[in-house]
Amino acid sequence: MSEQLIIRPATHKDVPEILEILNFEIKNSTVVYDYEERSLTQQLEWFNSKRESNMPVLIVEKDAKILGYGTFGIYRPWEAYKYSVEHSIYVCNTARGLGVGKKLMETLISQAKNKGYHTMIAGIDAENNGSYSFHEKFGFKEVGRFNEVGYKFDRWLDLIFMQLYL
Repeated sequence: MSEQLIIRPATHKDVPEILEILNFEIKNSTVVYDYEERSLTQQLEWFNSKRESNMPVLIVEKDAKILGYGTFGIYRPWEAYKYSVEHSIYVCNTARGLGVGKKLMETLISQAKNKGYHTMIAGIDAENNGSYSFHEKFGFKEVGRFNEVGYKFDRWLDLIFMQLYL
């Protein structure tokens, strides 16, 4: 019998699997507006920066395999934004529909509330209807739309911002 979904803080040893999930999205989707895959060194720097900032990096695993990860960080780098966080959730392409994203979102929202943040923000590619609906289920509302702010795969991309008051 296989194990249930387990959520826990990520460790350094998890970074290669986190990187694999992220790089798949960079190469194959508009979930991330990057062109070049990240290196292990870059991802370790990202991870260490999150830890130094006391920001969560959570993973969901099943049968010792990482199925997704989530994090949040201060929305913008100016002091007045210190109560606003932007989150990211990435689920392995073979693990969608298993409740990984739900488990990550519930935990991120709970942690953000416990840390005293006021609002959580999501930046979503306008064509990502699944992510849009997913966020609506948690009470996020669309608060802004920027047309043609990204360019990837030979087309212009629109970005939607959604917000949840914590």
